[in-house]
Parts: sequence; structure tokens; C-alpha cells
Amino acid sequence: MQYVGIHTQIRRNNMYSVLLLLSFPCIILGMIWMFLTIMSSLTDGYYDQYGEYVAQVDFNAVGNQFLATLPWVVGGVGIWFTIAYFFNASIVRAATGAEPLERRENKRVYNIVENLCISCGMKMPKLYVVRDPQLNAFASGIDDGSYAVTLTSGIIEVLDDEELAGVVAHELTHIRNRDTRLLITSIIFVGIVSTALSLIWEIFKRVLWYGDSGRRISSFSSENRNNKNGGVAIIVALIIGLVCIAIAYVFMLATRFAISRKREYMADAGGAELTRNPLALASALRKISDNPGLQGCKRDDIAQLFIAHPQSLNGSSFFSSMFATHPDIKNRIEILEQF
Repeated sequence: MQYVGIHTQIRRNNMYSVLLLLSFPCIILGMIWMFLTIMSSLTDGYYDQYGEYVAQVDFNAVGNQFLATLPWVVGGVGIWFTIAYFFNASIVRAATGAEPLERRENKRVYNIVENLCISCGMKMPKLYVVRDPQLNAFASGIDDGSYAVTLTSGIIEVLDDEELAGVVAHELTHIRNRDTRLLITSIIFVGIVSTALSLIWEIFKRVLWYGDSGRRISSFSSENRNNKNGGVAIIVALIIGLVCIAIAYVFMLATRFAISRKREYMADAGGAELTRNPLALASALRKISDNPGLQGCKRDDIAQLFIAHPQSLNGSSFFSSMFATHPDIKNRIEILEQF
């Protein structure tokens, strides 16, 4: 497999980062517009002479409601994104239980990372270790001040020097290609939509369980609104909201999956080129596949950063591969052995 030049990959990833920053908010705002439009069609229609309800959309009202909602949505998403983006290093460490790894604690690992950084002319990232017998590693961060490589104690103990160098080179390639910045951007936006989806689902379940016949939707003006049961109207609104957000979530997941899978192949190729030893990385992946994961990490979005996601080892069907954040590890090994 031919490795795309580092500068070309950086340029592509920077472009994709900009596109993500533009497309994800557009998807969110598009779903809000869809929600308002559908609600208007249900509440602003009229009954014809035959008693049939005729859906009608008051686009002026929808536009006004959208503009009134826009500052709150943009502000909320902006604040969430800013906090998550600039505090991502702390969030990742807290989610994985990573601890700083100093030279005096493990000269072997520190020297492997330092030598690889010198050979490719990059600034050495921070090093972290997770006290976990399972085998895994990941790169994280958005800039030179936050870039980090994290290894489990299990992977340090099980892999030999050449295999560990292959894994570290894979993670350094993620950093050099700006993959971590791109992935963190996508993870944040998917997390925003996922949280909104979970919140609306919880509200929907509570409304169904406790009932809410005394309320009415006051956001939409319509002559027919006053004749409807408020509880039914709320349930309809929540169902429409769930559908709209679910559509946005699927679009964002599709983008995230495609980004993540391709980056793993590119990082494998970059790691093999950096060490000049693709078979060592293939051997490391084979060992990792026998015991992957992080016991203490329960967040699937963080697991997207791992060199091997246990999810990618649970099946090779079309459905599972389509919704996997990582390519099949057997395919990755086969490609490296033919490198």
C-alpha cells in the first residue's frame, strides 16, 4: 500500500477539519428547521369543507421561530464545543485513567518514542500510561501543547522493542497527519447530537409514563391548536424531534466512521514507513487482537482513538463493518505483510 505524503495528508486533514466545522453545525440547524417546518404543517393547517385536515406551512412563522432559536442553539453548541475542544486532553485522561510517564519510570518506552520523533523531525508528544493488562494505545490532542501518546501497561510488557516501536510510530503518524484534531472535532459534534437525542428520548419516556394532559405547545400559533390535547401535542412534537435528531445523528456517524477507518489504514502505512519494519507492526496488531481494549474506559467515543477497537473484532459482516470505527484488524495485518 502506498503511503500518501505527510504534507498532502496534513493539507487534506486540515481541509476536512474545516468542512466538518461547517457541515456539522449545518446538519444541526437543518434538523431544527425540519422540526419547525413539520410542526407547522401539523398545527398551522386547516380543515376543508369535507372535514379533512389540510397541512399547511407558515414559512414566515417558521422563519421567525428559527431566527429566535438560532442564537440559543449556536451559543449552546459553541460553548459546548469550545469547552470540549480545549479541554479534550483532560477529558481523555479522565475517561481512560491515564497517568504521565516520565523517562525515569520507563527509559525503554521513552527512548523508543524519542528516537522515532528525532527520525521524523517532530516535537516529542507527552507520554501517558494506563495501568491495564489489556493491550492498546492511542494518540490524542489538537496542538503541540496537547499532543500525547498513551500506552497501556499491558502493551508495554507484552510487545518487544520492534513491535512497540511500530505501535508508537502508528500513533505518531496520527499526530503528524493531524488525525487526532480531525477525530476529536467529529467526536465532539457527534457527542452533542447524541446527548440531545438521549435527552429528548428520556423526556419522551417520562411523558409516556406520567402523562401530561395539562400542557399545550405554545410555540406554534394555530386556530386548531386550542382544540387539541396538550399531552398528545407534546408526544407528537417529541416524536418529530427524535426523528429529526436521529437523522442528524446518522449523518454524523457516517462521516465519523468513514474518517476513522481511513485514518487507521493511513497510520498503519505511515508507521511502517517510519520504522521501515511493517512486519513488526503486523505482529503487534496480531498480539493486540488477542487482548484489546481498556477495562476502565466505558466511553465508546474515546475508544475511537484506540489503535484497536474491540468492536472491530466482534464480526466482519457488512453491517458491522459499515458501523465500525476501525477497519477489520485482519485486513490491516494482511496489508502490512504485503507492504
